[in-house]
Amino acid sequence: MSVALKSWRANEGPKHLIVTVWVAVNVCLFWRTFMLYFSGAQYYYLHKMLGLGLCISRASASVLNLNCSLVLLPMCRSLLTFIRGSQRVTGRCVRRLLDKSKTFHVACGVTICIFSVVHVSAHLVNMVSFSVRYSEDFPALNVAQYRGQDPRILIISTVPGVTGVLLVLVLFLMFTASSYCIRVSNYEIFWYTHNLFIVFYIILMVHVAGGALKYQSNVEAHPPGCTHSNLSSWTNHKAAGEKGAEFAGAPQTVCQEEARFQPHFPQTWLWVSAPLCLYCAERLYRFIRSSAAPVTVVSVVSHPCDVVELRMLKSGFKPRPGQYILLNCPSVSSFENHPFTLTTCPTVKNETFGIHLRVLGDWTSSFSQLLLQKPNSSEILPMMQQRRYPTVHVDGPFGSPSEEVFNYEVSLCVAGGIGVTPFACVLQALFDDWRQYKLRRLYFVWVCRDLQSFYWFADLLCGLHERLWRDNRPDYLNVQLYLSNTQRLQSIGEERYRFLSSRLRIGRPKWKLLFQEIGRANQLKRVGVFCCGPKGISKALHTLCNSNPHTGTAFEYNKESFS
Repeated sequence: MSVALKSWRANEGPKHLIVTVWVAVNVCLFWRTFMLYFSGAQYYYLHKMLGLGLCISRASASVLNLNCSLVLLPMCRSLLTFIRGSQRVTGRCVRRLLDKSKTFHVACGVTICIFSVVHVSAHLVNMVSFSVRYSEDFPALNVAQYRGQDPRILIISTVPGVTGVLLVLVLFLMFTASSYCIRVSNYEIFWYTHNLFIVFYIILMVHVAGGALKYQSNVEAHPPGCTHSNLSSWTNHKAAGEKGAEFAGAPQTVCQEEARFQPHFPQTWLWVSAPLCLYCAERLYRFIRSSAAPVTVVSVVSHPCDVVELRMLKSGFKPRPGQYILLNCPSVSSFENHPFTLTTCPTVKNETFGIHLRVLGDWTSSFSQLLLQKPNSSEILPMMQQRRYPTVHVDGPFGSPSEEVFNYEVSLCVAGGIGVTPFACVLQALFDDWRQYKLRRLYFVWVCRDLQSFYWFADLLCGLHERLWRDNRPDYLNVQLYLSNTQRLQSIGEERYRFLSSRLRIGRPKWKLLFQEIGRANQLKRVGVFCCGPKGISKALHTLCNSNPHTGTAFEYNKESFS
């Protein structure tokens, strides 16, 4: 039980701590702002006019300010990669928290959408209140021009109203285009609509400068609810005076002067400006970095199952195994950047780096057609040929959970289909020199539907196996290949791939038995579990990592995710 608790604490503890702090800050900020507008002396007359709509609209606005500033930070990829690479500064726990940056970004985005609905609903009530409760005693508080004015006119004739409608429209487009089905079926829609965040923040700055809500600036000279001889509605104000006396905890007083009101100085920019400037500076840095050094396409290889391997060369490009890049091809789209894991990193002997991309969707289809002379061709196109490849820009490299594979003595890498790419670079690094890493045993599980998919990295797996045998470490690498398509029996028949043929199994892995086997062989050790594949596999592994109480082995779960 203590081991299961230890695994849960390592996998879930820091994440839940951050979420708890984040939720607590949101709740405290909402409640503090709500009570300020509910009982604050400077908002007495405004609250009397608008009621709870004022408190809810301002409290939700505070939560929106916080999350509109936080939502940008997880997208500062270069900053997160720098923090991850500074292992003397950050421990493994912090680096694993950075892997949740995308999840935190999504959480902040959903919170913005929810509280935007609350904020808009409260302001719609406020617009009705401005019309119905038009104040003749305090004209400065009014947004309406006369009592009973159509609230719809107030929305389209005021700066906060017009900009609010535009913000709702932009946010609706961004939110709906971020759904899983749209991202999978048409990534381009997600990409272009998500970049509307620039328009969103510009309109947001104008929105908060409208000054529709005003506070009383002379509370000492005009206490809330005091009587004044110049007021036109004495009876109503006398009642208000009784309420004000109760509010102030003192007898009813006479006003020394008339109440004066002025709009708040906008505070949203205080929340948003620093993260926004940081993000813009990072984007500018990344643009300069990706454009400064040209990228040379060295070779293109077409693999089975619509997979294309691209080898490139870039001066000063020094990624680490497990990292990924953002690829841009202006001939396909000038603004789209797509993430691809590096399958080969530059070394002293070979300065090229490579990726494997699966042709799935409009962008990859167009890009592969530009790279290959003919679709589905199988030839290697060396740089010496007079072949002109399309211009390519590379942004990165950026950190990912797969970098942590080397920081455990024992690691389990589970891949589903093309999800093998993060681990291909790890295997290549071990092939170059496995002795320089802390890793002493690697379990590699690869599940594919098509037998031909295993040929993508068949030479690499066999080469690493042979090298470990020559170095007298046959137990270093444990390879298990699973062919999930059981409709017809298949096998790897080539003699040079005999090692892979002996490791091939038909069906799906028995994850619980696999964890028990790893636990018995590595008792009292900490095992890093890395997954890049379908949600079903990821969920099963995550559950087992948190519930393995028998062998004394702690399993730490890491899931590959591109932000």
